[in-house]
Amino acid sequence: MKKLKWGVIGAGGIADRRTIPGMMLADNAELVAVMDTADGVAEKVRAKYNAKYAYTDWNELLANPEVEAVYIATPVFVHKEQVIAAANAGKHILVEKPVCLTAEEGDEVLALCREKNLLLGAGFLMRFSSSHRKMREFIAEGGLGQVVSVRAQFSCWYPKMDGAWRQSKALGGGGALMDMGIHCIDLIQYITGSTVKRVGAFCSTNVFDYETEDQAAVIMALDNGAFALLDTNFNIPDDSQKARLEIYGTKGSILAEGTISQVDGGNIEILLAEDKGYDAQQERSSADAATFDLEYGNMYTREIESFGRSVLEGTPLESPAEEAIQVQRIIEAAYASSENGTISVL
Repeated sequence: MKKLKWGVIGAGGIADRRTIPGMMLADNAELVAVMDTADGVAEKVRAKYNAKYAYTDWNELLANPEVEAVYIATPVFVHKEQVIAAANAGKHILVEKPVCLTAEEGDEVLALCREKNLLLGAGFLMRFSSSHRKMREFIAEGGLGQVVSVRAQFSCWYPKMDGAWRQSKALGGGGALMDMGIHCIDLIQYITGSTVKRVGAFCSTNVFDYETEDQAAVIMALDNGAFALLDTNFNIPDDSQKARLEIYGTKGSILAEGTISQVDGGNIEILLAEDKGYDAQQERSSADAATFDLEYGNMYTREIESFGRSVLEGTPLESPAEEAIQVQRIIEAAYASSENGTISVL
């Protein structure tokens, strides 16, 4: 099998913890080069995964003719510069979310990649969850009837820390909503097959003393008539929240915990009920719970293999940058709603 030869820009952090281990399991991927500016990190990661090259300058990695595609996992404020450099070097690009600091910058780099006939994918890892893929399929087949309501929750504990770029608007573009809520908004649209058209939000820094929001609550109206609710926080201890995702339709519901995660898994209940007409007593007897028969695996491996197929075989990108940029526009509309006290229309 032909393998896509990868370089990794920003080899510490999530790349070393999750993505590169997933890449090593991918049938169509070969790790060639790694780059990181932190002292000693690139060489350490190179040795750990037996890559051929280690760099501290991304331009040197991009100049390597053996590298065919790059995975960019650096802080958001350097994404634009690095994507432009990678495109000018003729590399296909998978960049972590958000694509750039703003949707406008995202449009710029996407236009450049299209001009050069290069693929630009976004790191919406959770699209590659077994659970989320099955939910999407089940809903597309009419399993829940008409979707009318969605709720998503994704939070963590992220106290003030020196050098934490997610706590600076200039470096991260936003806080809890931009970093964690972005996954939920993408999943709401991806799983339901519907697009957000109106947004209302409250964002604030309530517990910690930093610049970006440590909590956000968002309500969205979808083009299929459904409403979606999202809450995302940097001020809730990790072990006290369940990362819930609930989808309700005219035939029943899907209730999930722990599927919004970096690990493929979680618990799912499917509750389907017959329409028995109006019950004035409102006496509810819960429907028998079912679940999906799923085969869990490594979501990062699926992500890398999927991007590789798009480059090598011409299959459509499963997580294209244009969809990530559209999600970022929703987030920017949510910030505007919170600041202005109005409903934002997209």
